[in-house]
Amino acid sequence: MRALPLPVFEGLVADALDQVPPELLGLMDNVVVLVEDRNADEPDLLGLYEGYALTERGWEYGGALPDRIMVYREAICDICSTAEEVVEEVTITVVHEIAHHFGIDDDRLHELGWS
Repeated sequence: MRALPLPVFEGLVADALDQVPPELLGLMDNVVVLVEDRNADEPDLLGLYEGYALTERGWEYGGALPDRIMVYREAICDICSTAEEVVEEVTITVVHEIAHHFGIDDDRLHELGWS
């Protein structure tokens, strides 16, 4: 599917964040969610969490720049045939990357069906 316009795609990411339970969103700390076209190193990557998971933060963490969750617009649109598939993949990607913020690894996400 052709890449959706950036404002439309950002709206889908916002909608996906709205589906995350408020209790979990309230526990997220020092993290920002961004939309980018592609990952330069891995162009097929759908999303990426960069930072220190909450489970890895210690006393030395203070003053750190925000962790980043990137959602890659063009890569997601490339693997989808319909707008409905894009909505579903954005939601899966957002949840997957938020899970990394909470220290959940790829193996566990796969077991839970969020890979």
